[in-house]
Amino acid sequence: MKKILSALLLAAAVPAALAQVEVGDAWIRATVPSAKSSGVFMRLKSKQDAQLVAVRAEVAGVAEIHQMQMDGQLMKMHAVPSLDLPAGRMVDLASGGYHVMLMDLKRQLKQGETVPVTLVFRKKGKQAETVTIDVPVKPLTYTPPKGQ
Repeated sequence: MKKILSALLLAAAVPAALAQVEVGDAWIRATVPSAKSSGVFMRLKSKQDAQLVAVRAEVAGVAEIHQMQMDGQLMKMHAVPSLDLPAGRMVDLASGGYHVMLMDLKRQLKQGETVPVTLVFRKKGKQAETVTIDVPVKPLTYTPPKGQ
């Protein structure tokens, strides 16, 4: 009986250990009333190699992982299927690089409110795991401190 109980406790602890992606400094840029899109920015750090594979937010018809990069003299933005999170390394989702785009917004995003955003992570050979965070909406003119 002791062995069975120990095995059950160990099995119950495994999913919590696998969901170890730290999310920090998350924010969304506020919008004007007619805007149909906005960006979500944050820092991610995973204890194991993982990927951010999807994003969902009820305020948007579409939420995608995007990358901005220079193509000659032109900055281009495009959706990517996933974002690698190497074990132990901080990955910044920031303006001008990787970020989340919320498109087909259903309403204006106002400074001071919070918006639930669901992140879907996958670790090698593992089932997808979701984390929902409440992300504060910052002013249109907000610039994060250096290092964020």
